Amino acid sequence: MSEKPWSGAFTQPTDEFVEAFTASIDFDRRLARQDIAGSKAHARMLGRQGILSEADVEAILKGLEDVRGEIEAGQFPYSVSLEDIHMNIEARLTERIGDAGKRLHTGRSRNDQVATDFRLYVRDEIDAILAELARFRAALADTAEREADTVMPGFTHLQAAQPVTLGHHLLAYFEMAHRDAGRFHDARKRVNRLPLGSGALAGTTFPIDREWVAGELGFDGVTENSLDSVSDRDFAVEAASACSLVMAHLSRLAEELVMWASPQFGFATLPQSFCTGSSIMPQKINPDVPELVRGKTGRVNGDLMSLLTLIKGQPLAYNKDMQEDKEPLFDALDTVRGSLKVMADMVPGIEFHREALRKAASAGFATATDLADYLVRKGLPFREAHEVVGKAVRHCIDNGLELPDMDLATLQGFSHVIGADVYEVLTLEGSVSARDHVGGTAPAQVRAAVQRARQRMAEEGT
Repeated sequence: MSEKPWSGAFTQPTDEFVEAFTASIDFDRRLARQDIAGSKAHARMLGRQGILSEADVEAILKGLEDVRGEIEAGQFPYSVSLEDIHMNIEARLTERIGDAGKRLHTGRSRNDQVATDFRLYVRDEIDAILAELARFRAALADTAEREADTVMPGFTHLQAAQPVTLGHHLLAYFEMAHRDAGRFHDARKRVNRLPLGSGALAGTTFPIDREWVAGELGFDGVTENSLDSVSDRDFAVEAASACSLVMAHLSRLAEELVMWASPQFGFATLPQSFCTGSSIMPQKINPDVPELVRGKTGRVNGDLMSLLTLIKGQPLAYNKDMQEDKEPLFDALDTVRGSLKVMADMVPGIEFHREALRKAASAGFATATDLADYLVRKGLPFREAHEVVGKAVRHCIDNGLELPDMDLATLQGFSHVIGADVYEVLTLEGSVSARDHVGGTAPAQVRAAVQRARQRMAEEGT
């Protein structure tokens, strides 16, 4: 019984299976670095406040460094009976330095200790994800600039709609990723508040200095309500939500790359270092990386739902349910980091087949809308222009033509306002260049948009 830090009131040992069932050391050991950092700051604060002696603080700080060294060297003796990383570290510290180690927990509870460590960890992971998002956005911007002149079909309903440039298309994903970065920056603000000092739920009677600890650990400030501080996992849900949106956006791009790399589209070839083959079909070069990114999106969505379900029915303050907060978020954060890394590494190596893209843009009457706009500028009401072009398209379908294939006399048979200048809007270049609205598709506009994208990233600090 003496091995348990809470066993004083107990007369029976913990059931062996219950001990394993309730332990979290198998997954929360990844919080070791944050736990040691938090404990160091807490010990120094206790010394500054005269709650611990200088000798005890020095022993604790040195002992924690020694424990950190053991963990990093893979020599730390983890114990399931000690339940979690927090008690494992404290027990090992006490083994090394004696009673001073037992004094470290003065003025705190595992509840506010865990909440602090978890916030520190999530903050570190957000920073790492932001770095990967920056790499991914840079890869998109660079590739968009490279493909600023590449004409391709724009789609709605996966049907050819209007011609665009590949650079413009890729910058759409830049915008998604840029919003993702904004969400993580915003979530980080709410993560970065110190709950330590809240005790189990009602604070502590010791004269601690929470603001000093917050400064030492890089927090922007302290939490306000002790009950909320130890039971709040909104920050975990918010981080998981941001992860889900990242994966949704990556999955959309992944889906397009899978299609584009197929012979049926023939728009792109993925670098072979990001593909695998078949055990039976020698010709296969499978787009496994985007397929896996697409597949992993579901598990991150599941992680979010786990966390939302976890918090929805718990009374204040802390409950053991909270132990289930870490594995879903760990999984979501790990999956997003890995998915961003592999996509950021892969995108620059994609070979886009410009002629195939241009040929696809030439089919499907992609300049029909431009013809309708042309008629409107010639004085026809838009609904009438729409009907005229629809009849012209029907004629093309019946005769196996595209709009630019019709001679001027045939075109004028649909409307007398059509002149020889109509062919300027029926060409792909004319169509692409004519649209100079927000995020215009012309090559010069794409290059300007790339520069603005890079400037926005620079202003963000990435």
